[in-house]
Amino acid sequence: MERLPILSLITYSPLVGAVILFLWANASPRAVRWIALVASSVSFLLSIGMLLAFDPHRSGMQFSETFEWLPELGIAYRLGVDGISAPLVGLTTLLTLIAVIASWEPIQHRVREYYITLLLLATGMLGVFVSLDLFLFYIFWEIVLIPMALIIGVWGSANRVYAAVKFFLYTLAGSLLMLVGIVALYQEYFQQTGVRTLDVLELARGQYSETFQFWAFLAFFLAFAIKVPMWPFHTWLPDAHVEAPTAGSVILAGVLLKMGGYGFLRFNLPLFPDATREWAPAIVVLSVIAILYGALMALVQRDFKKLVAYSSVSHMGFVTLGIFALNQPGLSGAMVVMLSHGFVTSALFLIVGILYERAHTRELAAFGGLARNMPIFAAFFGLFAFASLGLPGLSGFVGEFLALLGGFRAYRWAGVLGTAVVILAAWYMLRVFQRVALVRAPGEPPDPDDPELRLATARGVPPIAGGSDTHHAPVDPRTFPDVNWREALTLAPLALLTVWVGVYPLPVLRLIESALDAVLAAVTGSRL
Repeated sequence: MERLPILSLITYSPLVGAVILFLWANASPRAVRWIALVASSVSFLLSIGMLLAFDPHRSGMQFSETFEWLPELGIAYRLGVDGISAPLVGLTTLLTLIAVIASWEPIQHRVREYYITLLLLATGMLGVFVSLDLFLFYIFWEIVLIPMALIIGVWGSANRVYAAVKFFLYTLAGSLLMLVGIVALYQEYFQQTGVRTLDVLELARGQYSETFQFWAFLAFFLAFAIKVPMWPFHTWLPDAHVEAPTAGSVILAGVLLKMGGYGFLRFNLPLFPDATREWAPAIVVLSVIAILYGALMALVQRDFKKLVAYSSVSHMGFVTLGIFALNQPGLSGAMVVMLSHGFVTSALFLIVGILYERAHTRELAAFGGLARNMPIFAAFFGLFAFASLGLPGLSGFVGEFLALLGGFRAYRWAGVLGTAVVILAAWYMLRVFQRVALVRAPGEPPDPDDPELRLATARGVPPIAGGSDTHHAPVDPRTFPDVNWREALTLAPLALLTVWVGVYPLPVLRLIESALDAVLAAVTGSRL
């Protein structure tokens, strides 16, 4: 495996599929879908092989690839993965494959253009996680921006253009700030050593002044904070999620947000350790605000998709809290939360998409009683709802517990406030599950076998026909088919991973340990 350019094969397999689709202008929609499926499947299978061959006991980068690109400028084609990037590569290929399958029926116009865009997006995301040259990293970072904006703006809902422009402008502003930081870092290292390089590992060995670190850290931080997104840079996210097609929301929540957390771990902490320690208390404050704000906003949402979007703001707050707690459980928890959020929140957006395809509405008050006619759907929904609120035995609990433990060790007040949000998460997730799966829809006649009806009849009290929000157009769950094989195929692997990481997280913790050890040592001089 080490002799193969495995990372290039993983990264460019989707691009090959996109090129084939671009050249085959007369391809039928069926052929387009199958080509996209094959390309994403190849990338996914290669990433599984990479993860199986990855040695968690080795420190440093593995499967490295180096090719001199512009040697006079110190720019090279450098790829590699460690315990931080390897699992994110696997997550990206899995969610790309799921997005291809999830788009099989919902996307009916401009099918060829859609799958070209999706496959280009996959290549950009994978390139971000495997690049070890800042020039190459920036190219992939920018490649991601355009396809995601197109997916929102062309195949989204009614206000899709507004959401796409907002996403584009926010992300572009952060990218330009990061570009300034990259150029400044390049020049500062050259002045110190006389060597021109953009090798991330080489730049991390430089000795930078506190003033330089302060401003360079801020330039990189703002780019990654917008992508996470941290409060108060989060306002683009709910609009993007609500307007994006289901597969777009899956990729946005499952992968794009992780690019921000990855950036903190790969660049901010190792490159600017002094500034990291100086900025950490302020970032922890912003993280706690994001955790609380996201949960409170989710609690009052009537749109199912917007509720899940605001819950993402809250969950990603645990990521930044764990990272900037600057201790072992915090860093480990941040990584596990990123992976768990990729499984769980992506699945919740798939759940929303399944409902929207049947009812053509996302209003929570319009649903009710789906568990009777859609038991498989309700089982999946219940599993991911409980994982999202942090039920022990599921992946959400492991990451949040470790992140909060790290928060307690560094800033006790942050751990206390973060723990309180678990109650809010249980509140809004249990309520939405009850509303959608258990309570009767507005205007729906009561089930003659319902124990509530029998009790009301015995007491002589007329039963209420449906919920209280009867001003919403009701949907009759008796007309909805349960999840089909395609929908089950997208949810089943995420369910298995959610349970596996929740019950037996040791392989994941071992995978990330050595890489986080190096990051923590670079910042604090201590070991995991």
